[in-house]
Order: sequence, then structure tokens, then C-alpha cells
Amino acid sequence: MPAPKHNPIIAALDVPTAEQALELASQIAPAVGAFKIGSELFTNAGPDIVRRVRATGAAVFLDLKFHDIPNTVAKAVANATRLDVQMLTIHTSGGTEMMRAAEDSAQKTAAQAGLNAPLVLGVTVLTSSDANTLAEVGCEPNPGRQVERLATLAVRAGLRGLVCSPLEIADLRQILPSNIQLVTPGIRTGAEKADDQKRTLTPREAMQAGASWLVIGRPIYGAENPRAAAERILQTLF
Repeated sequence: MPAPKHNPIIAALDVPTAEQALELASQIAPAVGAFKIGSELFTNAGPDIVRRVRATGAAVFLDLKFHDIPNTVAKAVANATRLDVQMLTIHTSGGTEMMRAAEDSAQKTAAQAGLNAPLVLGVTVLTSSDANTLAEVGCEPNPGRQVERLATLAVRAGLRGLVCSPLEIADLRQILPSNIQLVTPGIRTGAEKADDQKRTLTPREAMQAGASWLVIGRPIYGAENPRAAAERILQTLF
């Protein structure tokens, strides 16, 4: 079997402490392409956990979903960029000005620091949301159409990547430029218990639909042997 172009698995370090995160990362590092640091871990361990994971040479996806006025988001993105993360997230529902400020900040800060600019990813509709969720907050109760609307807005604002449910990937590939990277949470292998994710696919299905990266949490960190679980998932992709 030929070697894959890249390992698309972003393993979510969705554990509460730095010690647990570093232990998990050391176990599964050879089987994944990057690590996601989200709100739970970052709130406990702070920027230092990003530095410690980056010090191992691993790529970091900082998933804090910035959503605020453009100036505040730009400053937050600048600080994340200085941490030398490879990806970070903002909410596309913040609008064009906010998204443009985020991308500009990433590019300018990286240039000043001599770093590669992180991929600023626009979060469209959370994978825990469905038509009822959208209706509750006053949006059209159609996740697919809402995702397409926000994705188109994000590309016009200059973003180079998006976070979306695996169920929307194929449709987005029909309307977006081919260079846009699509990062997909909501990945389930089928062996897990039901949880709060409502719009999911298996890893292989998501890649076949056109995903660039797969964010995989519970199927890996919740497994009895996380390293073996990650390796099994990787083997299904190529």
C-alpha cells in the first residue's frame, strides 16, 4: 500500500489536565497527524499546554472558536499565532469583518514573528446542532443551507479553511474553491455509545466525501487502547 500524502487524523486532547493530555499525546503521536487543544484543556492548562505539545514537534489545532468584535478576535488570533499553532478556529457567524480581521491578523503576526501563518478555520454549524437547534436561535431550520451560506461568506472574507459536519462536505466541495481545506468533527466509527453528536460519518466516509482533516475525539481517547484505536482508524483511510 503506498504511503498517504499526510495523516489526516487530528486527535482531540479532550481531557481535563495537562498531565493527562501529554500522556495521551505521547501514546498516540505516531498514529495521528496533529492534536486538537480545545476549551476544556486550554481553560485548565492555559497557553503553556500549547507550548508543551508543540515542543514535541507535533502540530497543534487550537480550537477555541473565537467570536467577538473584530478587534478583539484579531488580538486573540495574534496571540494564538505567536504560540505557533498550525490551525485555529473562529465562528463564521461573527460576520465578514470579523473573519477578515482574523485572517489578516494571522498573516501579519506570522510574518512579523517569522512563522508560518496558521490556517484560520471558520466554524459553520456545530455538529451537535440540528434543525431544531437552528430554529431555536432564529435561523432557517436547515443545517445544510445554513452551512453553505456561512461557508460562502467565509471564503469571500478570505478564509482558507472551514469546519463543518461530514454530512455537508460533498455539497461544499461542489460550491467552494478546491483549495479550501475542510476540517471535519463528528467522526464516529459506529462502535461508540450514542452522544451529543447528531450529524456524523465514519472516518472513511468523511474522507471519501472530500474532507481534508478529521477531528477524532471519543473514538480514540475513550478507547481502552487509544494508540491501537488510532492505528485502526488510520488503516481504514488508505
